[in-house]
Amino acid sequence: MKKVLVGAGKINFPEEFADGLRDLAEVVYESPREESYFDELKDASAIIAGMETVNDDFLDKAPNLGIVARFGVGYDSVDVEACTKRGIHVTHTPGVLSGAVADLTWGLILSQMRGILESDGHVREGWAGRTRRLPLGYDTEGKTLGIVGMGRIGVEVAKRAQGFDVDVVYYDVYRREDLEESMGVQYMGLDELLKASDIVTIHVLLVPSTRHLIGAREFELMKEDAIIVNTSRGPVIDQAALVEALKKGQIGGAALDVFEEEPLPAGDELAKLGNTVLTSHIGSATVETRRKMAEVDAVNVRAFLEGKTPPNLVPEQRK
Repeated sequence: MKKVLVGAGKINFPEEFADGLRDLAEVVYESPREESYFDELKDASAIIAGMETVNDDFLDKAPNLGIVARFGVGYDSVDVEACTKRGIHVTHTPGVLSGAVADLTWGLILSQMRGILESDGHVREGWAGRTRRLPLGYDTEGKTLGIVGMGRIGVEVAKRAQGFDVDVVYYDVYRREDLEESMGVQYMGLDELLKASDIVTIHVLLVPSTRHLIGAREFELMKEDAIIVNTSRGPVIDQAALVEALKKGQIGGAALDVFEEEPLPAGDELAKLGNTVLTSHIGSATVETRRKMAEVDAVNVRAFLEGKTPPNLVPEQRK
């Protein structure tokens, strides 16, 4: 009997979805942090992967593997070329988490612009007895929101922007004239967008061309009071350059859900800066969204077990 190895955990892939596969395969839960994971991997036909790094070394330990079902829309932890050479399908869960990530994006924007976290600490530390005045925040009304990457998530961010009375500009490798007409957004080149925007929010996949897309040069182009938000992948921003830009006051602040190294190391300079809002990669972390992601993974794996082409192959494997 075939085996499905779930590394994403029961909190992400509940038993009810495993039960839906057990007529075709044995389903085993095991954490990639445990050595026993690799014992199970030897016989696995399918894995439902969390943040496992799936590269040639990993694949050498999985001689029977036929599908890597990534739990999430991003799949930069999977070497797609190596999988393809071995005839292994790679799937992800596009579309189902766009709203949740867009909601968090706006939560980060508002937290940064209004100083919500600092004010929360002010109250908890003894509001009545404190004489220090908190700095004033900023309105969203009349500001320019620059969206870098107008894919599914970028579009959802733009939809939510309609309620905040901001001017929306965007940059993407593909110009979206349909959205320009229907949503009133304006296309700009990346440099032009960085110069014009009060808020810059990043929504691109991590591929070689987007690694360190935003670095020292780009921070120099931004307004001194502008904020940058990243809910995509950490390495899209050169984190060392970001720290320097924040320290020098080249930009006003940063709100980040993702980092170049995760978890963010204890004592990292970013955590010491007062003009940051930092969350622990929680973009898709809602009950409803994680359930939808599990359902998509189950559909992908079941199709493979039935000898069919999984419906949500990553772009590189689509024909």
